[in-house]
Amino acid sequence: MAQVFVLQDQDKLLLNKRGEWTDGRDARSLFSTSHHDEALNQMIEVNSKNYKLRIKILECTLNNKGVPLLKDEDLPPMINYASKESADATTVETAE
Repeated sequence: MAQVFVLQDQDKLLLNKRGEWTDGRDARSLFSTSHHDEALNQMIEVNSKNYKLRIKILECTLNNKGVPLLKDEDLPPMINYASKESADATTVETAE
């Protein structure tokens, strides 16, 4: 199987083709390259825009459609937005 390289930040978000950090659930939209040096160049370019990022290069295999196969441990945890919104709604801040 073919190998590709994708970029991941310290929050386990993955770089997409638009240069945005996403959760990687839609692997078709991810930036990927078969060349390690291209991934390294992209990592340097992205890091020059935001020096606080801690980016690493992940090596992935491709499925038969050419989409990177990511391991579950390489993806960020799922966030339950509904429970977060209800928790935010019940929190009331008072100024004293």
